[in-house]
Amino acid sequence: MAFPFLRSFIMLFIYRYARLIINLWSFYTFKTIPIPESPRLNADDVTVIIPTLEGCGDELVETIRTILDNRPAELLLVTIEANRKKAEKMLNAMPAFNSRVRLFTVTHPNKRRQMTRAIPEVRTAITIFADDDVSWPATALPWILAPFDTDERYGGVVTCQRLRRAVNPTFSERIWNFLGALYLERRNFDCAATTHMDGGVPCLSGRTVAYRTKILQDDGFTHAFTNEEWWFGKYQLNADDDNFITRWMVSHGWETYVQYHPEVEVKTTLENNPIFLKQCARWSRSNWRSNLTSMFSERHIWHRQPWSTYAVHLTTLSPPALLGDLLLVYLCHKATEYWDGDSHALAMRSLLAWMLFSKFVKLLGHYIRYPADFVMLPISILFGYFHGAIKIYAVLTLNVTTWGSREGADANDSERMRKRSDMERQKQQQRLNIFL
Repeated sequence: MAFPFLRSFIMLFIYRYARLIINLWSFYTFKTIPIPESPRLNADDVTVIIPTLEGCGDELVETIRTILDNRPAELLLVTIEANRKKAEKMLNAMPAFNSRVRLFTVTHPNKRRQMTRAIPEVRTAITIFADDDVSWPATALPWILAPFDTDERYGGVVTCQRLRRAVNPTFSERIWNFLGALYLERRNFDCAATTHMDGGVPCLSGRTVAYRTKILQDDGFTHAFTNEEWWFGKYQLNADDDNFITRWMVSHGWETYVQYHPEVEVKTTLENNPIFLKQCARWSRSNWRSNLTSMFSERHIWHRQPWSTYAVHLTTLSPPALLGDLLLVYLCHKATEYWDGDSHALAMRSLLAWMLFSKFVKLLGHYIRYPADFVMLPISILFGYFHGAIKIYAVLTLNVTTWGSREGADANDSERMRKRSDMERQKQQQRLNIFL
């Protein structure tokens, strides 16, 4: 009677935890690509693009300052036309950096449109996208460039990212910051582990990510990027920009890498209030849309990145953590209920101990850096179970293609994204001028 339960338990246990065990080995043996002794690429080969909504603010000033401390050739700031004057005022107050910054605007808030407004203006071999709330270490650029310098096959390089912790937070802010820090810690772990296994990166996060410019300036990329649709063309996407480019790297044969090293550790901010839940819902929707597209529409990952497919993409279809844990406990109980009392109890205790261990082992680095946070471990476990509800909510609301967690981040009128990029419009105008 117990054998079917034991077989089911073993199969489920292996499916759930083989990825953890192998990823732990992969993460702790992962090596960052070192800076070459005689690099061919340097800061003069880099242009940084920052899409921003507000166009000003203390966080943006800090972002610009820390990026320009790395001495890139240029920084292209793209905001909306309504905020041009505020952006100009901010830049005029930064005379030491102003000569290396060019300002562009678009009519309506739309991150993809803002990105493609600046891409044709890039005159360097490498383009870096950065969010407007990040801060770079002064050592970032050489490490970002190292993979490009090492191998021509690398088309995208993403950075290690950690939370910029709030100063003197309230109790509730400390909890939200803790959850946000763990999200980034988990992301760093997964990216490093899968990169080491088969070169797969779950997502080349747009917080700070570098690409070969020739990839971004390709007409095919521009058209696809500005016209990505979801659900048989019913919805057009503004969000999910970094997921799109990640898939483009895979489908077009480019290799990607994550530089996991303290000297390329980018600090960023996340919401430290209940809006963080909206961010989680948006991330979850993006994962659903992108992972389903990767597995069942484009399908390149199955042969190019088989481990990442199992360890990352297929988890989208896995049941929520709470249901999975309850099912494991039930199967273990049924499989061992006819054992003698001590053996049955030992089996159950061992399973529960392993499950507890699995809840924090990927986050060990965070707890080593901030041991005081270990007392909040129960909060992270409970939130992990609650996140299952967010995951279900996300799949039921995949029609929501806006940012959601940032007011005004999408055009508020009925205009869809332009069917032609600015680059394509310019080329059409040039043809017309020649004809006339």
